[in-house]
Amino acid sequence: MENKYLSVSALTKYIKRKIEIDPHLQTVYIKGEISNFNHHSRGHMYLTIKDNQSQIKAVMFAGNNRNLKFTPENGMEVLITGNIGVYEAHGQYQLYIRSMEPDGVGALYLAFEQLKEKLNKAGYFNEENKKPIPKYPSHIAIITSPTGAAVRDILITIKRRYPIVKTTIIPTLVQGDLAIDSIVESINRANKLGEFDSVILGRGGGSIEDLWAFNDIAVAEAIYKSKIPIISGIGHETDITISDYISDLRAPTPTGAAELAVPSLIELISNNNQYKERLLRSVSQLLNININKLDDLKQSYIFRNPKQLFLNKEQQLDQTTDNFKNTFKTLIKNKQNEFSIVKQNLKFLHPEKKLIEAKENLNRLNESSKRNLERIYTYHENNFTSAVDKLILLNPLTTMSRGFSLAYKSEDKSLIKSVEEVEVNDEIDIQLKDGILSCEITQKRGKKIGK
Repeated sequence: MENKYLSVSALTKYIKRKIEIDPHLQTVYIKGEISNFNHHSRGHMYLTIKDNQSQIKAVMFAGNNRNLKFTPENGMEVLITGNIGVYEAHGQYQLYIRSMEPDGVGALYLAFEQLKEKLNKAGYFNEENKKPIPKYPSHIAIITSPTGAAVRDILITIKRRYPIVKTTIIPTLVQGDLAIDSIVESINRANKLGEFDSVILGRGGGSIEDLWAFNDIAVAEAIYKSKIPIISGIGHETDITISDYISDLRAPTPTGAAELAVPSLIELISNNNQYKERLLRSVSQLLNININKLDDLKQSYIFRNPKQLFLNKEQQLDQTTDNFKNTFKTLIKNKQNEFSIVKQNLKFLHPEKKLIEAKENLNRLNESSKRNLERIYTYHENNFTSAVDKLILLNPLTTMSRGFSLAYKSEDKSLIKSVEEVEVNDEIDIQLKDGILSCEITQKRGKKIGK
């Protein structure tokens, strides 16, 4: 009974074989939109192809996507050639892509625009990175095919314009699958040799496929890293490649590149003749000016009567000597007067005189201080005497000396101010001038003394 049940793996393998032997699924042509695109680190591309109603998983292995002329992106409409198979681990069918190109836009054109945008953002096209082209080169490297029409045009143009320059052709493949490596190798070789002032990178016209080697990232990198300035002359005037954007100078054609690489000897000779004529005119004008100056000097007074000039100078020297002597005497007199004034000032400001004056001031201050102290002493003495007199008047002993006394309770020594404060038989103390009397109250009378 159990033999009729299949395992999941067996069922999946059966479906896989059925699909793989179906001739209609071995080569399929699919049109759709890319989503969930993932370029794995191992080089394989995983993506989903979808339309408005359905979607299918797809994979393009590194061996197939290595030659893609563009970079797939999410949302891009593409045309795909491949086959349908089953991925057993997930039990799902998927599309194995063998080739892919953009739908509606040529793959080469799209790749060109993508690489152009990438390099532009990286600064490869910036003018500040361009190297100047030597104005008068002595040795030029020509990177091109040695058998094409471009090399003949370049050599003829250089020989016509500037035959004194040395040229070296570095044979290079400029078309086909091997062209990219050949161009990169030639640029690197020119830099390693280190004997070239500039490089012409050129080839004749052709289709975008024919010129495609000049749109490759490897060639772009080689041009950008070159220490020798590179002039590009690729294709016809309307042909534009990535190499044109990165090169230090772009010419519309190989012939144009040769014209930009060297000056025109005829123009140089013509310019040199013009400079020569201008120099001769300038020298002639300068010579005439100096001749006129010489004639003026010959007619001047110094050449016509030099002895009289010498005598005049002798007389001026005597006058100058006298003026110097008078000035010196005046200067000495002024200095003597200044010295006398300084001497008087020093005498007036002599320390001994200052010391005497200081002593006199000190004596005056001492006298003044003594007088002030005497006045202060007298003032405070008078105040003290007055205070003593007042204290004497207020002293209770003084009052007692006139016959008065003070009565205190014997118990608490409190002062008795009224007969009401004591009772008969109370003991009291009476303070007299010369002592104390201890007494006992025998009788109280409310009458005041004298009444």
